[in-house]
Amino acid sequence: MSATNEQSRRFAISAIAAAILAAVPAHAVITPPGTGANGAAAPDDEPSGFCHEDFPQGSERPKVTETFPLHGQSGHALMLEVVVDHPKGDSLLPGGLGSRSGGDDERALERAGFFIPNPAGKVAPKLDAQTTGDRTKSHLSLPFVALPPKPGRHELELPSLPISLARASGEVRTLCTKPHTIVIEDPTANTPDAKPKGNLKPSRQYEEWTAAKQAAIGAAAALVVAALAFAAFRWWNKRPKVLPPPPPPRPPWDVALEELFGVRTAELVRDGRYAEHFDRVSDAVRRYLGARYGFDGLETTTHEAMSALRRILPTLGALGDVEAFLRDADLVKFAKLVPSEPECYQALSQAEHIVRSTMPAMAGMRDVPVETDRGASTPKGDRAP
Repeated sequence: MSATNEQSRRFAISAIAAAILAAVPAHAVITPPGTGANGAAAPDDEPSGFCHEDFPQGSERPKVTETFPLHGQSGHALMLEVVVDHPKGDSLLPGGLGSRSGGDDERALERAGFFIPNPAGKVAPKLDAQTTGDRTKSHLSLPFVALPPKPGRHELELPSLPISLARASGEVRTLCTKPHTIVIEDPTANTPDAKPKGNLKPSRQYEEWTAAKQAAIGAAAALVVAALAFAAFRWWNKRPKVLPPPPPPRPPWDVALEELFGVRTAELVRDGRYAEHFDRVSDAVRRYLGARYGFDGLETTTHEAMSALRRILPTLGALGDVEAFLRDADLVKFAKLVPSEPECYQALSQAEHIVRSTMPAMAGMRDVPVETDRGASTPKGDRAP
């Protein structure tokens, strides 16, 4: 349905109540039922009451079917159902109807014991139209509320009500409904010795706590963010880590001089442990030579070690000292020759001389421990030869 048709429909329905009030003017009570407007008897097909139809003689009057309940309760809505069968070009309740209503008309309907409910409420007038061929059936529902002036059972009469019909030619005619009699009962008529009832118990009312709602939403969002942050932290913490490069190995001459210094401070000669002193000095030199020139100094024989050292270019200047030291060490280690105390100190000094004479020139510029007295040492700047 278009917006224009919907607006016309709403206006027509709102005009129903005004048309009903216009049906019962205050001066109409002097017109007795069954007579026309000039006091003559009304025709048989014209409803009696306060409404008068204005269809000219010989014109076709639409067929009107009405339904109204015979019994009802005081204060309850009563529906008057009116079905009008009219030609397709005619329409009920055109725009502008109801301008004749006023306070006197409303008071006249109230004197009959009927009231029109508020159209904005749950019970409102309705108008439906259904077209079949060249005929249209308009179904009109009019609500009324019966309110007798006194309690108890009452018999009320709903007077004739006008319904305006706009013809296709532009003429406006008035249709009248029939008067309807209804018996009105009190709502408590079926309850013996009815007594007033107290008010209902107060019911709990709920109010939306906006602050708590927003706080709950914020807390939920914070939990989600915290969970995501924790998951990201776990992933970041468990990721494969790139290990830093290992520190460069210590120069073999530093290790050798440190081992020889440890032998000197151990004072094995003073305790009479000559063979152990000689063996530790020999291992320190062999380990240094293997690390310095690329062979296993502890596992090779003296002949193999000398063969490897002779292949080094340029030729080592201390090659003879190295061979003499290794030969003496073999006598002590394999021939079980027991060295004397001076020979032990001499072997330690030869070992230190071999290391210093074969180490790089720049490495020999830093301080190294040298012998100053028997059983003691002190750092001294030693320059490589």
